[in-house]
Amino acid sequence: MSSPSKEVVTMSLFRYSGWRSRWWAFRQMGFYPPSLSTAPGLKQAKLLGSGAGNGFSIWPNFGVYALLGIWEDEAAARKFMATDQWWKENKAHTDECYTVFMRTAVVHGEWGGQQPFTVNTEYDVNAPVAVITRATIRLRHVPGFWRFVPAVSAKAKDRPGQQISIGVGEWPLFMQATFSIWDSSKAMMDYAYKNPYHKEVIQKTRELGWYKEELFARFQPYAADGVWDGKKNYFSQKKATEYAS
Repeated sequence: MSSPSKEVVTMSLFRYSGWRSRWWAFRQMGFYPPSLSTAPGLKQAKLLGSGAGNGFSIWPNFGVYALLGIWEDEAAARKFMATDQWWKENKAHTDECYTVFMRTAVVHGEWGGQQPFTVNTEYDVNAPVAVITRATIRLRHVPGFWRFVPAVSAKAKDRPGQQISIGVGEWPLFMQATFSIWDSSKAMMDYAYKNPYHKEVIQKTRELGWYKEELFARFQPYAADGVWDGKKNYFSQKKATEYAS
């Protein structure tokens, strides 16, 4: 009988100010740091850009980037963040750096033709939840998709129970992802299905086939390091710890 997976998923958010730091960050997207391909225990890594405002915009935000990491275990992630030279140099350029540690509870769909996350924890609707959605938009549907985004974006910020919500992506316009943290699944579901604009996007997606590929994943956040928007924690650390396995 095989032992349970110890896989840990991290989402790191980076904020840069000043043209020198922003130019340095932009170059990382183009050259892709070698250590993200060779770090021990790092199964996959994706550098992501963001849009203007809260990330949901056709205009890029050259001051905010993200790094999604899938690790064999937490020890591998912690060692990388403590010893890797690129990570240290990157942090030296940032004004804010925030990393949340998560275990996968639910996942549907594919990212780049594969399902990258390993489900290794129970899904508890009362526990804090982190969500990643990701889609590749069919090129012919890009204009229609982005006509709906401003209304959804305007209603996505400061929802009850929402701690973080940011739009990120690998490529502007047609490869889009979102990352959010909620106090509970109920708060997340209330937004997803009671917000009329978001609900309409879901309906249009199904009716018109906007997406060539899509993925939806829910995670149990259990630890966080750093600061984002001046805050140290974006979920109840005590409550999340209670649910950590």
